[in-house]
Amino acid sequence: MVVDAAGYQLFRVQTGLDPDDWKPMPSIGPGVQEIRLRDATGAFRIIYIATGPQGVYVLHCFQKKSQKTNVHDIQLARERLKTILR
Repeated sequence: MVVDAAGYQLFRVQTGLDPDDWKPMPSIGPGVQEIRLRDATGAFRIIYIATGPQGVYVLHCFQKKSQKTNVHDIQLARERLKTILR
């Protein structure tokens, strides 16, 4: 189940490990990363920033509908990052 896999990958990040499948997302902001998940129902993404001892901030989670990440999803994550950095 993708929800269980997402929880496990976020646990890895919280304990200082890298997720199993991830990539940096500099288009959203420095230090922002994306966890990539797949199951029988499709592809899912978790965009987050890990700020060390302060914690892990999940900026956005969504199911991908196409190869390229939707502009709306990127903009939403950027807006949430700005809120955190204030």
